[in-house]
Amino acid sequence: MTREELKSVLPHREPMLLVDKSELIGEDKTVSEYTVRGDEFFLQGHFPGDPVVPGVILCEIMAQSSALITRKYLEGRLAMYAGLDEVRFKKAVHPGDTVHVEAVLVEKKAMFFVIDARATVEGKLCCSARMSFMITDRK
Repeated sequence: MTREELKSVLPHREPMLLVDKSELIGEDKTVSEYTVRGDEFFLQGHFPGDPVVPGVILCEIMAQSSALITRKYLEGRLAMYAGLDEVRFKKAVHPGDTVHVEAVLVEKKAMFFVIDARATVEGKLCCSARMSFMITDRK
């Protein structure tokens, strides 16, 4: 899916839409990417002269990249973080980098999803996490 097509699944809009394209592989895996342009709001002061994508933003890129796994449950609903576990940051991400994310469903119970995600740049691990999401009604 392209960025515009993802808007039918994700509630995010600019400047918080952090996936350029995503593909569902089977029913339980997504492969996505986001290219850091350099003009994003989160780089303004993190850090002047040497901009680095904040770790929390890498986690958000991974979370948004997981959306296609939960897509059939999202009409009229939101996927909200329920937890972030085993988060590891291994390599800084800078403007010009393309972040590749692989997200795999580990567990699903009712409207609760556990997904393992890995973000890489040029094949090198930048961030990994086990993310939990609860599907809730929009309000």
